[in-house]
Amino acid sequence: MRLKMLVVALALAGLWAPATAQRTSTAAASVAVPREAAAVVDAFHAALGRGDTDGAAALLDPNVLIYESGRAERSKAEYAAHHLPADAIFAKAIRRTVTRRSGRAVGSTAWVATEATSKGKYKNKAIDSFGVETMVLKRIGQTWRIVHIHWSSANAK
Repeated sequence: MRLKMLVVALALAGLWAPATAQRTSTAAASVAVPREAAAVVDAFHAALGRGDTDGAAALLDPNVLIYESGRAERSKAEYAAHHLPADAIFAKAIRRTVTRRSGRAVGSTAWVATEATSKGKYKNKAIDSFGVETMVLKRIGQTWRIVHIHWSSANAK
């Protein structure tokens, strides 16, 4: 049932532009993105980049669902106990550059889709990759929380 509601919300989100949106300009694109939701996504990545796992976790809903590399973590607690520390170490070592972003918000649901490059050195290995990310957020009162993350990446060509 939860998945059906999410699918319906995302389908509806594509039909209306958000009331509050920012323009994210890059060489690749300029599209409307829900400002407050995008700020939470950026704050999540900033916390990871500082190695602040508590700050990153604070932006996640307790029941967040994270898909990465064909695997799933089904709660904030599970993510914090497994991949969050490694994600923070990686983010501190790598320079991530957003190249394109889109998104929509309807009511208390928003999605933010980001394309980014990652470059640097991690565990003595050169990293040059392109990644895509979708984050779904829900607003509880005045606060947005991340309820779903889907990450995918590949070596840059």
